[in-house]
Amino acid sequence: MAKGLFKSGMIVSAMTMISRVMGLVRDAVVANLLGAGLAADVFLFANRIPNFLRRLFAEGAFAQAFVPVLSEIKEKHGDDKVKLFVAQAAGTLGTILLIVTILGVIGSPVIAALFGTGWFIDWWQGGENAEKFELASGLLKFTFPYLFFVSLVALSGAVLNVYNRFAAAAFTPVLLNISIICCAILLHDVFDVSAYALAIGVFVGGVAQLLFQIPFLLRIGMVNKPVFAWRSPEVTKVRKLMLPAMFGVSISQINLLLDTIIASLLVTGSIAWLYYSDRLIEFPLGLFGIGIATVILPALSKLHATEKSEDFQSTLDWGVRFVLFLGFPAMAGLMVISPLIISVLFDHGAFSEGEVDHVKAVSMGVAAYSVGLVSFMLIKVLAPGFYARQDTKTPVKIGIITLVLNMVFNIMLAPFIGYLGLALATSLSASCNAFLLYRKLNQQGVYQFSSFSLWFALKCIMSAILMAVLVYFIAQQYTWQSWSLIEQITLLCALLAVAMVSYFGALFAFGVRLKTIKEASA
Repeated sequence: MAKGLFKSGMIVSAMTMISRVMGLVRDAVVANLLGAGLAADVFLFANRIPNFLRRLFAEGAFAQAFVPVLSEIKEKHGDDKVKLFVAQAAGTLGTILLIVTILGVIGSPVIAALFGTGWFIDWWQGGENAEKFELASGLLKFTFPYLFFVSLVALSGAVLNVYNRFAAAAFTPVLLNISIICCAILLHDVFDVSAYALAIGVFVGGVAQLLFQIPFLLRIGMVNKPVFAWRSPEVTKVRKLMLPAMFGVSISQINLLLDTIIASLLVTGSIAWLYYSDRLIEFPLGLFGIGIATVILPALSKLHATEKSEDFQSTLDWGVRFVLFLGFPAMAGLMVISPLIISVLFDHGAFSEGEVDHVKAVSMGVAAYSVGLVSFMLIKVLAPGFYARQDTKTPVKIGIITLVLNMVFNIMLAPFIGYLGLALATSLSASCNAFLLYRKLNQQGVYQFSSFSLWFALKCIMSAILMAVLVYFIAQQYTWQSWSLIEQITLLCALLAVAMVSYFGALFAFGVRLKTIKEASA
């Protein structure tokens, strides 16, 4: 089982790498075009809200409820029943999303006031940030419809994953990045505020993603006329599983949105600094954490449906081991060389204007988020341990606890260290979330971290520390801040090569072999 998951995970990771690289290119274009000031704050705000709702309702709650039910139907009733269920889910979800999207576009000023409280208060009082509220309201009319398209993309992607068509679903986000980049280049001179070109790119990207997946659904015979079936037994089951799931696996997104609300009350640039910091964290998280989570949920759902509890535990343990294997070096590496990465990606055009050292501000944010990187990854693997068994109540209880903890950490830290307090609070609450998920799985007798995996984790930690020390020592020998872009890229590539060789070399010296990573048991 794990060998097949390893192969599928590598396919998803490869496609995700293309998407993340294009995402970083997109962010570099945004940084070059908007910098880290007013326009950047507002566009990132307007883009985050539909993305938050997408992750909460579509990729978060819906996917985690939909995939186990779909897998169960596939195993017990066959493809014809699956086809009917997909049509019912698409019709029901599509109708609800269309209504929500229309309301969101019409009520964009209300949404901007709700989530950009600081800007709304300034607008109401005629303050200096009034322009931010007005711009946010306008941009949301273009970005909010993305929720409709990408939620249907998430549905079709879940179907493709259950039928082991991982590559198509994983590649789809590339189209969003391409759309934003193209619109930024072609339309930025059309508008007085360049952020509108990016917002249109978000809309176009949503349409392109949905159209891209339709041919792949046709190949597996899963395209049928959508049917609104609110009371269908299968749809009803998904609905009941969805409600608590909204506070489960998507808790980190709720935390990020709360950070955005608080950041709107802080100095200009805070939202942009948090965004660019989060984007660097999202690269390894999406590449490894989400990649493994994508393939492990259908596998765990199938194992639960066929009542193979031992295979369920060993597969979950393999997933945990895999994210630790890649999570620790990613965390250490980002802490050491994030300033150079940020300089290469973003420190151009509008981003480098002004008196604020944006590179330093973002790199400090990356360090704060990196504290919780491994925990973010573990959540992506541990949460499916509940959802695969159609248990959505337990994660919601844990999610509420960690949501409260996040707010407590925000209140404790933000007044003293500003946006860094928000990032660090997110990391701390994620660590609590991962710990509580594991403890509950252990108490339920579903999963226990094996002694083999414990020793493996210790070897990964020691190897990551050795790697970080070596890379930091080499980086300190150069004053790259004054170098040209080509010279900085050359140094970055050299440091990444040193990091890879030193990490895998140390693991090899500690006795870790490829077999250890590929197989589900020692």
